[in-house]
Amino acid sequence: MTNNNFSSTAAFLWSVADLLRGDFKQSQYGRIILPFTLLRRLECVLEATKEQVLDKYESVKAMPFEAQEKVLTHTAQFSFYNTSKMDLNKLGETGVARNLENYIQSFSPNAREIFEHFDFFNTIDKLEEADLLYKVAKRFASTDLHPNVINNYGMGLVFEELIRRFAESSNESAGEHFTPRDLVRLTTSLVFSHDDELLTQSGLVRSIYDPTAGTGGFLSSGMEYVLELNERASLSAFGQELNPESYAICKADMLIKGQKVDNIKLGNTLSNDQLRTDKFDYMLSNPPFGVDWKKIQKSIVDEHNEKGFEGRFGAGLPRVSDGSLLFLMHLISKMRPLTVEDKAKGTASRIGIILNGSPLFTGGAGSGESEIRRYILEHDLLEAIIALPTDMFYNTGIATYIWILSNNKAPNRKGKVQLINASKERPKNGGRGRSGGGESTDEIEHVFYAAMRKSLGSKRRELTEDGIETIVKTYGQFVENEFSKIFDYQEFGYRRVTVERPLKLAIYPKDETRLEALKADKAWSKIDDSVQEAILNALAQFEEEKLLSRDQFLKTLTKNLAGTKLSATQQKLIVKYLGEHDDDAETCLVKSGKDKGKPEANPDLRDNENVPLTETVAEYFAREVLPHVPDAWIDESKTDELDGQVGIVGYEIPFNRHFYVYEPPRKLEEIDADLDAVSKEIMQLLQEVHS
Repeated sequence: MTNNNFSSTAAFLWSVADLLRGDFKQSQYGRIILPFTLLRRLECVLEATKEQVLDKYESVKAMPFEAQEKVLTHTAQFSFYNTSKMDLNKLGETGVARNLENYIQSFSPNAREIFEHFDFFNTIDKLEEADLLYKVAKRFASTDLHPNVINNYGMGLVFEELIRRFAESSNESAGEHFTPRDLVRLTTSLVFSHDDELLTQSGLVRSIYDPTAGTGGFLSSGMEYVLELNERASLSAFGQELNPESYAICKADMLIKGQKVDNIKLGNTLSNDQLRTDKFDYMLSNPPFGVDWKKIQKSIVDEHNEKGFEGRFGAGLPRVSDGSLLFLMHLISKMRPLTVEDKAKGTASRIGIILNGSPLFTGGAGSGESEIRRYILEHDLLEAIIALPTDMFYNTGIATYIWILSNNKAPNRKGKVQLINASKERPKNGGRGRSGGGESTDEIEHVFYAAMRKSLGSKRRELTEDGIETIVKTYGQFVENEFSKIFDYQEFGYRRVTVERPLKLAIYPKDETRLEALKADKAWSKIDDSVQEAILNALAQFEEEKLLSRDQFLKTLTKNLAGTKLSATQQKLIVKYLGEHDDDAETCLVKSGKDKGKPEANPDLRDNENVPLTETVAEYFAREVLPHVPDAWIDESKTDELDGQVGIVGYEIPFNRHFYVYEPPRKLEEIDADLDAVSKEIMQLLQEVHS
């Protein structure tokens, strides 16, 4: 089937919208057209064996259902069947709704379930009420969708086109279940590009998986990519989807393509993985951005605590407000273990996932996000990250990134991570006032998108064919240029060390403001009245207004108390209110414990330094800290849990920093000219209003 053929077939099917206009909203068209398309395709596919199935059904009615199903699927020669004599051409002009419902109920459970999740029976009722059911059914009955006219691949293209039209007609909610085709194409090409030679081999059997399947765009694109290389390849599709309607669309798409639809599951992937024991060759996903996981927090935390690395989330847990990294860890757990042969041939499990910017840098050293990044980088799983332009999705205009992972990197990629900046924007043209210009349409180097003629929700841009090709080629060649940089993974890591400075206190025993603050503290009120009086009398005996030694102050205070003993807590309370840091004061020493006699740290001057993993803590400290604060030291008690060395290891990927290009400020003359132009425009508008 040619592109023109599938486009014209899809256009004809979507033209049913002309019948629906006025009685149904535009966003409802897909809920009618998609299930009807599926119904017509299924009955065309089953037509060749229909009589045999009906005959066999009469003879197996008395059997248990499981036995019936086995016999009937074998007779139908497909994974589904229908036991009704009815079809869309035999619904009649009366009782159409009842006949159609009975017809659908006669499908095998795996096919019938799809219509149920489409809420198709309710749709039938609404069409009947609008007196449109018979007309719509006849329109679809007149469409030839037989396999000898349109093969599974061609029918998949038709269905995908209908899904796209449905998504675009939904507009504001499109992003919830549909990834734009240009991004699907790019991600798929990146994931499969290294295996082009492998995928041309005869007898190839591979699996593809999407844990946030939506309407099945990634699964379809993956199969399309492989079949273009090798028509005889066998690519099994697996997926799970939370939204019932999207699940129905995805399952219908897979059924149309001849896939085993039992591999498509309904439910929350994170809390209820229904493909728990399965591992996959290729994985693609566009999980929801910035969606919290509070509702499933208990099950996730329990798996993390109880199973550790034997489960999916051993590396760590991100903050509850964003579950994107949970999906990434889920995918990593689904990578197929490598055999000796795989390692020799370079075969790998590969992942392509679209994420927002927060997984790159959110969370400091030791946080769940940092530990997840650490696991990925130190296990050498991350191949590349591609920054996309903004305004690429239907329901958000934020910056997004494609992560490419592999559990068997090519030798030249070992220990390396490639960053590709495909986010460069076109410069603005025109003025800066009300009539200011839009983006330049000139040919700009390293700009990989074009403005869409008509925006779809927040999607105002789409990647060009040349742009996709350039990005994929740059990734495949593993080269550095103006928009591609290669790093050793350790360049993203650091050790957070705690830098301490000595406590140096000046004590003001006669300062009335400080004394009043001391007496206002709740802890002071708990001290016996006689002890309070003794403390105040002792402080009044000091001749000095200021002492530069805490030890000397406490010795004199004890002497002045004349036998009244104070606890360590009471002494700390007094010092807290009467003391103040002073660089000229004597260093305070630890009074007891293993650190007795060592300088006491001032918690108010405590600081953290991030030491790059590419250099030693000692070298960094000597160069960056000691020249400025010679009396500082590192708290060596704070060590990393995994390697036991001083400092907590953290990882972040400051993508934008690596591609930052300084732009000098505009000349004052240009700014003044713009201000004058805007002022004139404002005055003109005011004159128009007054006139």
